[in-house]
Amino acid sequence: MEAVVEILKELDWSPLWISLKTGMAATVISFFLGIFAAGKVMHTTPGKKAVLDGILTLPMVIPPTAAGFFLLLLFSRRRPLGILLYEQFDIKVVQTWLGCIIAATVIAFPLMYRNARAAFEQIDVNLIYAARTLGMSETKIFWKVVLPSAGPGVASGTILTFARALGEYGATSMLAGNIPGKTGTISQKIAMVIQDGDYLTAGIWVAIVILIAFIVIFLMNLISGKHMKQVKRW
Repeated sequence: MEAVVEILKELDWSPLWISLKTGMAATVISFFLGIFAAGKVMHTTPGKKAVLDGILTLPMVIPPTAAGFFLLLLFSRRRPLGILLYEQFDIKVVQTWLGCIIAATVIAFPLMYRNARAAFEQIDVNLIYAARTLGMSETKIFWKVVLPSAGPGVASGTILTFARALGEYGATSMLAGNIPGKTGTISQKIAMVIQDGDYLTAGIWVAIVILIAFIVIFLMNLISGKHMKQVKRW
């Protein structure tokens, strides 16, 4: 126990802050992109919907290292997009915190998209028809009727997206690397200390991750439980 206390006193907490910042940034981006994509896919033809759904869900089923490889090819300073971003806008993605955000967003985005789409599909269309008869615009209907009705599903998707972005390792390590205090996340820290044979420190970081995961699951169940109670009352 004394060894654990001693490690906690000397522990570098930067991986936790980097992971939290990356997770929050990726969640905000995925939230708006996921809702936008889900809304657009809902209104396409079945053929286009199948193709778009496959493309948007792809990062969830391929290995994160494969996604990281494609991102590295895309944003490398030896590639057209990477050269354009660096020379025209002085933006560097590889080996930067921006790379962490992009990698985490790509990997976590499908969770937001799938949950948002599932929530939108369960909305009673009669509510939308009633709003149209009242003269509401499609934009106003979306923000005033559709999104509130799909709230629990969207909220669950947001929480899961944050949890996935927080624990991302494969794509992040390939695109952003593992620079202490800059791009070194919790997942990368755990892998690094295990390689060094420091299992006690690794165990402490794992316990921190498990605690965060428990809080995330608790919040998701809390939101789902409130929604189920409301449905039961009706």
